[in-house]
Amino acid sequence: MDNTVRAFIRHHQMVRSHTTVLLAVSGGPDSMALLHFFYNMQTIWDLRLIVVSIDHGLRGQESLDDLNFVRQTCQEWGIAFVGTSLDVGAYQAEKQIGTQKAARDMRYQFFAEQMNLYQADYLAFGHHADDQLETMLMGLIHSASVKSLAGIPLERAFASGKIIRPLLGVTKDQIEHYCRQHALRPRRDPSNAKDTYTRNDYRHNILPLLKAKNHSWHRTIRHMSASLQEDDLFLQQEARKMVHNVVNFDGPGLCARFNIYIFKSYSRPLQRRALHLILDYLYKDNKDSISYSHEEQFFAMLMDDHGHSRLDFPQSLKLVRSYASITFYFQNTPAQPYHKVMNIPGETEIPGGTRFSAVITAQTVADGHMVYLCPEQGVAWPLHIRTRRSGDRMRWSGLNGSKKLKDIFIDAKIPVNERDMWPVITDNNDNVLWLPGLKKGLPPIQAEKGSCIQISYTKRGT
Repeated sequence: MDNTVRAFIRHHQMVRSHTTVLLAVSGGPDSMALLHFFYNMQTIWDLRLIVVSIDHGLRGQESLDDLNFVRQTCQEWGIAFVGTSLDVGAYQAEKQIGTQKAARDMRYQFFAEQMNLYQADYLAFGHHADDQLETMLMGLIHSASVKSLAGIPLERAFASGKIIRPLLGVTKDQIEHYCRQHALRPRRDPSNAKDTYTRNDYRHNILPLLKAKNHSWHRTIRHMSASLQEDDLFLQQEARKMVHNVVNFDGPGLCARFNIYIFKSYSRPLQRRALHLILDYLYKDNKDSISYSHEEQFFAMLMDDHGHSRLDFPQSLKLVRSYASITFYFQNTPAQPYHKVMNIPGETEIPGGTRFSAVITAQTVADGHMVYLCPEQGVAWPLHIRTRRSGDRMRWSGLNGSKKLKDIFIDAKIPVNERDMWPVITDNNDNVLWLPGLKKGLPPIQAEKGSCIQISYTKRGT
């Protein structure tokens, strides 16, 4: 095993000399073999080794004994040791999540803290080829994601450096032989013998059947995993470019929008990955409840010819198709109407962060869609900023009569979810003067002389 792991590390240029390596060691055969291997290599490669070990508090005294066993081994071998005990049960109750996810979240948080504290280059885990085969098989059976089928990544960026898995090129049998050969006495977790856990069921009852069909299985799955991961990495990079060019994000994790026809101009593999990048952003990577059925619903909406449709995703995420765009947004509570008296002169901010600035000026300036001008004497003071109301209408130059705001929104193809929060500028007699960015109305009185009110607005993020 020793030579195999060295060759594997060299081939993938996994570890550089003169670096700091954190070793995640639980006391089991895999992690003890990992520790012993790096213990022998630390002088040759000039490595600074630090062992990190965790008691998750889920097996009582037994898991604490594992932690103390690793600590004692490190003392005997002269290796720096950092250990901790975690209250997974309390964290699980606080976050309302499963035990395994709670343990993983806390574990990786601790690892990240230690990586940053020691400015480590690598965090090494003892995952091996059998773990890879189990993961890929479970991905095949339980997931429709290519990423899941690709298995455990050989390395990935993490905290101050990256996670590496130097033992993915060797099997569980090779590791057990290594432990016997070097007289290691690893600890054994009794729960690994119980088939009630999904991974153990695959390990004990399914994997032996597959291994019997191909004695070189570990090389086969290693090449398959590497190919799938390389392909997926390339497609993910292209999908990120696509999202950057096509998708507009509003606020941190609040809303995302794109033009349907531009989105559809990309290939389906990129569309699929772009969807999941959007969901990762909105859910902040906590999208465990999203399945392939949600993906199918999204693509049905994307390909539908109807102008308006809506999907409800988990955690109150809404997908709304309106005309040529699809919008993702969270709607935990209904939109709340607002009504503010405009400060003239001064600034007025409305919900969502949009700011209106108003001044009295004797000079009229060239106005664009972000600025509105009206005679000071042509409107009833004060002016107001509010949300739309049933029956709202406005009139403008060249229009015979007036038009409903609802119809203006429809003509401008404003998504339905945006209309109830769109600012409406009125005078004190409720005459609609301006729909910012859409229509500029006529003031009730056309005054040709005197000063003007100049109103401009700035959207959040501009």
